[in-house]
Amino acid sequence: MAQQEEAGALKLWAPVAGLTLSAFIFNTSEFIPIGLLSDIARDFQITESQAGTIITVYAWIVTVLSLPLMLLASKVEFKKLLLGILGLFVVSHFLSAVAPSFITLMLSRAGVAFSHSIFWSIASPLAVRIAPQGKRATALSLVVTGTAVAMIAGLPLGRMVGLYMGWRATFFSIGLVALAVAIFLLFIFPRVPANTQGSSVAKLPGILKNPALIGVYVLTALIFTANFTGYSYIEPFMAQVAHMPESEITFSLTLFGVAGILASIFFSRCYEQHPKFFFATGTFGVGIFLALMELSSAHIWSAMLLCVFWGITFTIFGLVFQAVVIRLEPQSTPIAMSIYSGIANVGIGSGALVGGWVCAIPAIEWIGYAGAVFAFLGGIICFAMIRRFLG
Repeated sequence: MAQQEEAGALKLWAPVAGLTLSAFIFNTSEFIPIGLLSDIARDFQITESQAGTIITVYAWIVTVLSLPLMLLASKVEFKKLLLGILGLFVVSHFLSAVAPSFITLMLSRAGVAFSHSIFWSIASPLAVRIAPQGKRATALSLVVTGTAVAMIAGLPLGRMVGLYMGWRATFFSIGLVALAVAIFLLFIFPRVPANTQGSSVAKLPGILKNPALIGVYVLTALIFTANFTGYSYIEPFMAQVAHMPESEITFSLTLFGVAGILASIFFSRCYEQHPKFFFATGTFGVGIFLALMELSSAHIWSAMLLCVFWGITFTIFGLVFQAVVIRLEPQSTPIAMSIYSGIANVGIGSGALVGGWVCAIPAIEWIGYAGAVFAFLGGIICFAMIRRFLG
């Protein structure tokens, strides 16, 4: 009997696990250029600031296409949609691995961005729909944990593959893993009817008239801009300012991701009891640790410790405000999350662009201060939201 119950539980959670694996590979792919920026720049004989445009262009493609592609795909059954975008993801990574020029690499990354645009519009609401009864918060937390695991294992492992076998091998490896995940989902993922009511374009005006949701979007743009002003160039920052050896840089990126897992566990257990704490930590916390980047670089251990707390606060931000979006628009979650994904990528692209400007004009050690300005502006908006939502 116990074995039957265990087998039943595994069957119920397998689709969520598959979605978590998908989140892992999508986020590994999105952020892998961060860990390989110097190698890509060296291979194509361009500057690190120029190589950083691959992050900006990717993010802005997602920004522009998230909502239109979600609306176009809104009538497609979710399993077919998920397998289709994974197929595009796989092909695009194989093309990245053989790209003969930076322009070709940029075009292949555009294909990844197309698949990303749809995936992160459906991932959170889909996790909630396929979750076992009464386990919606846990399912959402697991999908976000896939993001954190990408920081723990995906990004550092991809960087290690790049260091020893070349950055092209990293993209090829991601394509192979994505192919394996797609095959897994083909057999275990259930058919999930399209949520046409929640994805109708007719819902859009109502969403855009929701002042609370607009506040979330503005806050998201600011915090993501803040975070990626610093994080997009963390690899050259650690090498040039903190004077870290290659192995310690990889370990620091791993710590950032491990911290995200800890934050996810903490969120799932304590958010309902202490929402104000999580609101404030996810905004001002990011600003505080960005502002401490240069100071922490005086010693390798202090720089590593900074990565831990920075990873915790940024993960908390993502968890809190994805939950808020779902709470604010329970009937239109796919569109609301599509806009959220687009806005987040406005921040990622803008942060990479601002960080590139800072690296090119003043100096790379200033990127933390530049990012902190955006985060503290977001903190002011967050306080207004706390009063509105939580009293």
